[in-house]
Amino acid sequence: MDILRSLRTVSAASGPGVVDWDRAAAAAKASTEPGSVALTDAERDGYAEDVRDARARLREVAGVDFEVPDAIEVQNRHHWIDASVDTFRNVMAPIEAAAGRDDGSAVPAGAHAQGFARDLSRVANTGSMAFTLGFLARNVLGQYDPLLLADEPTVDHGLYFVHPNIVAAAASLDVDLPRFRRWIAFHEVTHAAEFGAAPWLSEYLESRVERGLEGFDEGGLTGGSIPVDALDTAPFVELQAAMTAVEGYAEVLMDRAFDGEYADLRRKLDARREGGGPVQRVARRLLGLGLKRQQYEQGAAFFRHVADARGIEGASAVWERPENLPTRAELDDPEAWLARVDPA
Repeated sequence: MDILRSLRTVSAASGPGVVDWDRAAAAAKASTEPGSVALTDAERDGYAEDVRDARARLREVAGVDFEVPDAIEVQNRHHWIDASVDTFRNVMAPIEAAAGRDDGSAVPAGAHAQGFARDLSRVANTGSMAFTLGFLARNVLGQYDPLLLADEPTVDHGLYFVHPNIVAAAASLDVDLPRFRRWIAFHEVTHAAEFGAAPWLSEYLESRVERGLEGFDEGGLTGGSIPVDALDTAPFVELQAAMTAVEGYAEVLMDRAFDGEYADLRRKLDARREGGGPVQRVARRLLGLGLKRQQYEQGAAFFRHVADARGIEGASAVWERPENLPTRAELDDPEAWLARVDPA
């Protein structure tokens, strides 16, 4: 890990965009130890077996048919950064497009000062993105990647396991590594089940992101965040409700499908999500990970109520069509959703 090299890389940010994506990825990797992916044969077979078993068990419990992506990768932290930077780039593309519009008119007075401010903004944005990528790369355990806003929508979705993080987390939580790895596999394959059961879900999420970012300029990205008032627009409200459903359903389904005792894993993983030192806690707040935690809790409470009332197959009706997604109000009132959707 070389913090100075990371800072030098960020300071050299250039190009026409509001983020220099190549330097953001390079700076994130410079500040992050890659970790080892030197797997034994038993570990390699273990990942494959966990994914196969999770798929079979989730199909049985949820009553939904889906396939696991062909692209199943055991990664180190640098691999995860390389795999994820394009997703961040695609999400921010509407902002960059708006910021880059030029009508070709003559250079106005003060343009040089504006150009200098733009360069400073690009450096700040690149630094924010490098920090985000590095922090997540050191903490993500596994990830189902539906490749939202991908340039090639026909490319297969991805299923990633960040092996050095799984090993480190199992050690810090004092849990058996193969059992913990299996738990993570069940969680990520559950997300594959959701998107497999709802072929429309990727397009639904993409459309809300694109509509929510319409009209943003580069100022909306400064500091790596979106203005708070923008999150109350209809597209972002719908996006947040959908993601709450995605996270909550996954929590409940994996709890009911996991083929072993999990209470201690749930308790320790919840503590890990909330814990860490002061720097980690501040980073989670800045990156909005507290919101993700709220999504887990609110969504899980919603689907526990629905599954208790109609069974997990009844809860799976949420993926039949976009209209079955709960609204923000229904997430706090699952009986209203049951009355409207009336799942069998």
